[in-house]
Order: sequence, then C-alpha cells, then structure tokens
Amino acid sequence: MTSMTIATIDLEQLGSVLADLPGVEPRIVVSGNFATPFELVNAAERARERLRFFVLNPQGDWPTRPGITIETPFLGPGARRHPDVDFLPVRLSLVPRLFSSSHAPDVVMIQTTPPRAGHVSLGIETNIMPAAIEEVHRRGGLVIAQINHHMPYTFGDSEIPVTAIDYAIEVDQPLPSPGVREIDDDADVIGEHIARLVHPGTTLQMGIGLLPDAALGHMRHASHLGVWTEMFSDGVMHLDRAGALDPSRPLTSTFLFGSRELYDWVDQNPRLRMGRTEIVNNPGHIAQQPAMLSINTALQVDLYCQANASYVNGRIYSGFGGQPDFVSGALHSRGGHAVMALKAWHAKSDHSTVVPLIGEPATSFQHSMIVTEHGSVGLVGCSQREQVRQLIEVAADPRARNELWNAARTRGLVA
Repeated sequence: MTSMTIATIDLEQLGSVLADLPGVEPRIVVSGNFATPFELVNAAERARERLRFFVLNPQGDWPTRPGITIETPFLGPGARRHPDVDFLPVRLSLVPRLFSSSHAPDVVMIQTTPPRAGHVSLGIETNIMPAAIEEVHRRGGLVIAQINHHMPYTFGDSEIPVTAIDYAIEVDQPLPSPGVREIDDDADVIGEHIARLVHPGTTLQMGIGLLPDAALGHMRHASHLGVWTEMFSDGVMHLDRAGALDPSRPLTSTFLFGSRELYDWVDQNPRLRMGRTEIVNNPGHIAQQPAMLSINTALQVDLYCQANASYVNGRIYSGFGGQPDFVSGALHSRGGHAVMALKAWHAKSDHSTVVPLIGEPATSFQHSMIVTEHGSVGLVGCSQREQVRQLIEVAADPRARNELWNAARTRGLVA
C-alpha cells in the first residue's frame, strides 16, 4: 500500500489470513457500541474454531457457538445472553492498560472511513481502540479495517494513518442507532431538577440513558456550556443548535451513540475532538474541567449513598463503565457536581429504588447529589444522619418511606 491508499482484499482472502493466525485461541479487540465491523467478526468466526473477542458494550448479534468467548469490561445487549462471557470488573479509564499486560491483542478489528490525506477516521468509536492498535503493532499483530462510506469522519485521536492498517475490506452499509425512548413525565421532572444546576460555563458529561437525555432537553436556555464526556447522543447536537454551547470550546468525547442525523452532524465537524479513553476518562483531566456536571444513572441507591448501576438479581448487567471515573473527577472540579439520577420507584418490579442497603456490588459512591422525580438531595457537607433524612424525605418514593425509616433506625443511622 501507499501512504495515501489502502489495498483491500475480499472475504475469501480475509478468511485465509485469519485461518493462518498463530495460536489456538487468538484474542481480537473489536470496535464496540454501534461501530462494530460485523463482516470482519463473522469472517473470523468462520475461519477459526476458537476465538476471544474483546469488545466494549457489544450491540447486535454476536456469534454464540461453542468456542467463541466475549471478553468485556462493559456488557451490552449483544453479550447479556451470550453463553460464554468473561466480565472484567475494571473502570473504563484503566481498560487500555490491559492490552499491555493481561489481555494482549493478537488482532484489532475496526470500522473506518475511506482514506483521506493518508488517514482514516474511526468515526463514532475511538474509545479504547487507539491503545489496542498501538499495542498490537508493538506485538507484531494485525490491524484489519472494514471501510464504510457511511462512517462519519471525525477528528482527534480517531484519525489513524493508513499505514497502520494491514488488511481491509470495503462494506458500505448505514450505521445502526439506538432505539428511541420517549421521555415520560417522571423522567422529564428529573431532567428539570438536574438542569437547575447548569450555569454559564458548566461542562457536561452524561451517561447513556433516558434521564441524561431528559436533562439535556431542559438545558437549551443555557449558554456557554462545554462538553467533556465519555459519550454523547443527539441531545448535544440539539443544545448546539439552540445556541447553548460555547462555540470557542471543543466538544470532547470518546464515542457517539445516536441517530443518523447525529452522525451527519459530526461528519467533518471541526469542533468535535474524539479522544482516547485513558485521557478523557482520566479523573485528573476531568477535574480540570470548569464546573464539571457529571450526570449518571443507577438501578438502586442506598442509605449509605452507594449506587448499583451494574447488577440485576445477582447477574452482571453492564459494568463500571466510566461512572466511577467521572464521579471522582467531577467532585474534584471547581464548582463541579456528580449527580446520580434515577426514578424512585421501579414500576416493573414494583419496588423502591432507594433501599436500606444495596445487595449488589457498588458501582460508585460519594456522589454530590441524588435526583429522583420527587426532588434533589445535596450530599456534600451533610452528616450521615442528614443524608439519610434527605434521602428518605425528599428522594424516596412515599410508598417506601416508612420501611426506610425503620431500616435506618435498625442500622443506627438515625436516632
């Protein structure tokens, strides 16, 4: 290949390359979320009896036959029912370190834009991939690209030289998007509570989900907002069109999770800088952002202000992700807030989400604020007794308050 183009191969040739990989069970690091190159994944499954796919938040249909293992620090819907998952309990900022230690890659599979001026772009999924590419090169492994004209060209750490790619195939197909969920009344109220924390100059981080999206919907009146986040979706695009973002501040993210309209908006957008996970999720870098407002969600919080966002009925549902990174970083930002947002009552199970003590491993703790549809509870500087009182009287659903008061007295948390 030259410095300006990539020599492509067909699927038959790719199968031969993959069949010739050394070792019994190669590890392949694959772009996750909605940037997974499934033609490459399926080709690898056909070529090898045993494989280990290392992927973040896998979506879609992954091979499930015996011999295929998914390794992940964050389960997505593509892994929750997979018969062989190795969950790695590690916060996201530290995941790139695994590639140079316990989880060295033999192959990296990416989905990219076509070449431009000697580079391709990883588009909507930068995340852990630059670290994986660097380590696989150091080890003498392969980088294989699925080139897609539908992938938006983004700038920053998402740009890699074409010389970094050993083999490529061309597959043009629209990128998938998450399903649209309508913001209900409770979510809308929670979003309104959170939006009251915003003032000119606030820096935003938001996790995946209905409640962060609802919060962004109430911020269109704001001004000079910044974005330093692990991911963002259509809400940031709408804030920009409403004039709420500071045009002089770059938008920093590691992956994108949105609609076709969002993908078109970020294509060649000079204000967007896609960053590496180990930089963007580093709590020290997060703490340097002015008035960092971290908005995350949980499945449960307890009277000790611990949050479970990872486990359901004793089974891993997602993972730490970037929540601990951004909670810690936001708390150290001047004027920052680490907000945990959740509905106070889980309708499907008919139970309170504010519980005496979470029965699952904690995802994060020591947030500065917990927000439900019933109200906002500020935690910083409050004694444990005051935290408990506010959680029960303000955040918890009225149906759960008597039980929570009894549990708090039994545990000696209140007199």
